[in-house]
Amino acid sequence: MLNKKSVEDIEVKGKRVLVRCDFNVPLDENRNITDDTRIVGALPTIKYLVQNGAKVILCSHMGKPKGEPKPELSLAPVAKALSEKLGKDVIFAADDTVVGENAKKAVSEMADGDVVLLENTRFRVEETKNVEAFSKELASLADVFVNDAFGTAHRAHCSNVGVTEFVPVSVCGYLIQKEIEFLGNAVNNPVRPLVAVLGGSKVSSKISVINNLLEKVDTLIIGGGMAYTFMKAKGLSVGTSLLEEDFIDYAKDMMKKAEEKGVNLLIPVDTIEAKEFSNDAEFKVTENGIDDGYMGLDIGPKTTELFSDALKNAKTVVWNGPMGVFEMSNFAKGTNAIAKVLADLDATTVIGGGDSVAAVNKAGLADKMSHISTGGGASLEFLEGKDLPGIVAINDK
Repeated sequence: MLNKKSVEDIEVKGKRVLVRCDFNVPLDENRNITDDTRIVGALPTIKYLVQNGAKVILCSHMGKPKGEPKPELSLAPVAKALSEKLGKDVIFAADDTVVGENAKKAVSEMADGDVVLLENTRFRVEETKNVEAFSKELASLADVFVNDAFGTAHRAHCSNVGVTEFVPVSVCGYLIQKEIEFLGNAVNNPVRPLVAVLGGSKVSSKISVINNLLEKVDTLIIGGGMAYTFMKAKGLSVGTSLLEEDFIDYAKDMMKKAEEKGVNLLIPVDTIEAKEFSNDAEFKVTENGIDDGYMGLDIGPKTTELFSDALKNAKTVVWNGPMGVFEMSNFAKGTNAIAKVLADLDATTVIGGGDSVAAVNKAGLADKMSHISTGGGASLEFLEGKDLPGIVAINDK
């Protein structure tokens, strides 16, 4: 899965290059972009293609228009932002059918180094169903396909998988290349010790991840809401905390598996508990389970120390999911402490999943991490050991 052709492996001069980007950016009510991280992330690949004389045709989805044109989900604001960042005109091909007269005309008139942006690919109902006809329409515009949207790599859609069947060459851009390199090597070829930190609210959403990581890691740390199911599996009381009754046996199995594999599996030894889910709630530290009528909202100081110590000798760390309700300042201490430990480590640190990324950004430590994954669902499936259709479809070296 890890040896894929990239933009640098092929000749692009004079070629029409269709690039699948992730321009699914948030807009305010006046359709101004409120966070341009994803646009900035796409620039290295786009600039490389422009500088090397390709005719660059960009495509992406935005939001969930469910197969019909919705003006509020048009990519027009993205074209404007790209023009400013690239310092050159990006032609927006406004076609509700994505590949319509405007797109065909814009592409036919391109000179080397020009950039055209197509309309939201999900304006077409065929996109998410990977229908051959729409894949062919997209492919008809291009000689080469570049996938640089890791966020949708776990989905088989027309614009990232279907199109590759009708274009002679399919390669990855810099963003996907970096994801494959960091996520792939962190899990499949790590410098040891390898420690995985899993948090977030539910065990159920991370079942396969826990199972797969127990085959690979030296230490597995479990915090966040999912830890309460593990605590319950150990016979501890969890009060009114988040609990998935149906997964108590699964948690027991995982603890047994860890023991058999010689993996150090850590769960909280103390917890910050409160009577209600609110930043204003009175809170206290509790050990050996959670008091009746209380819910756990963050890891406690002893747990923070336990987890931090387990991370200090790590050479590779994968972190997915916060340690507590980090959106509330009183219950963000555990998550921030882990972020701080990772920031100071002399190790490869890979952060995946929307909430962990948000927590690291909020703590102002993003630039101290080796790699921050751009795809929540995709990075989870990668950690589960699944093949991602969008990456499988790229030509091997």
